[in-house]
Amino acid sequence: MKVMDADFSAGAARFAPSPSGRMHLGNVFTALLSWLSARRSGRRWILRIEDLDPQRSKAEYALHIEDDLRWLGLDWDEGGMDDRGEAGPYSQSRRGEIYGEILGRLERLGVTYPCFCRRADIMATQAPHQTDGRIVYAGTCRPERLGYGESRRRAVSEPHAVRIMVPDEEICFDDRVFGRQSVALSGHCGDFVVRRADGAWAYQLAVVADDALMGVTEVVRGCDLLLSTAQQLYLYRLLGFDAPSFAHVPLLVNTGGQRLSKRDASASLESLRARGARPQSVVGRLAFAAGIIDRPEPVAPTDIIGEMDWNRIKPQEAILTPEID
Repeated sequence: MKVMDADFSAGAARFAPSPSGRMHLGNVFTALLSWLSARRSGRRWILRIEDLDPQRSKAEYALHIEDDLRWLGLDWDEGGMDDRGEAGPYSQSRRGEIYGEILGRLERLGVTYPCFCRRADIMATQAPHQTDGRIVYAGTCRPERLGYGESRRRAVSEPHAVRIMVPDEEICFDDRVFGRQSVALSGHCGDFVVRRADGAWAYQLAVVADDALMGVTEVVRGCDLLLSTAQQLYLYRLLGFDAPSFAHVPLLVNTGGQRLSKRDASASLESLRARGARPQSVVGRLAFAAGIIDRPEPVAPTDIIGEMDWNRIKPQEAILTPEID
């Protein structure tokens, strides 16, 4: 499968859920804002299934996601389990050959190296409170430190991850919600993994390859991924791909300030649908929480396309009022 540099002049947005469980309101919040922005701007909307983790991902969950999106009135132009469109496959588990070619490009640039460190080894290098829970790789296996001959010799016989060497510079970008961002990769994460020791593809490489080759020009996703954008922008630059614009949506919380997640059964669409909730009520409450509409009234997604405005969405927690009916 030959990797080609895509040329999609119309542009596209995407929703890329992980099929590791039923959709919850936090997922829907992101999907709704992405869909509204795409429809307002005339972009295609792609449904991509991010099933890189074979242990947690299940095809049945992907089918449930599709059913939930249809129920909500969020239609997609490409992708899904039936691979509608020309940039497929649209499931990451079937794009390994593409990722291999992308990794080959990076290897030819001389910016990758094998890493033999175990997680315990990496954690041992972290100073207490140094990274606020983040892991910053110290570059232990960089060939100039380990030895070029030693690195090549061990790579032949030992399992190893593949890391990208990062520069000692700041990566800057403008987020449509959180504004100007500046991240020093060497201090934020250090050299990062693009392929794990077990052969699994890392999210950072896969998401850049997918968005670039699918013609994605706008990425809308949760704010928990905000700082990972710098790593991806570095990969875009190395690979010569045009980077998309980014909009990281606020965290959706309940009235008690708790994040809505898959562990909260009451916030799952499965639970809401079983209780008889209407899709228009779900859409209306989420649109109100985002600040797109002034009252939490039932609406269809198509009714509020014209109301979508990123300037209305503030970089603070979005509070979901209770009692969706």
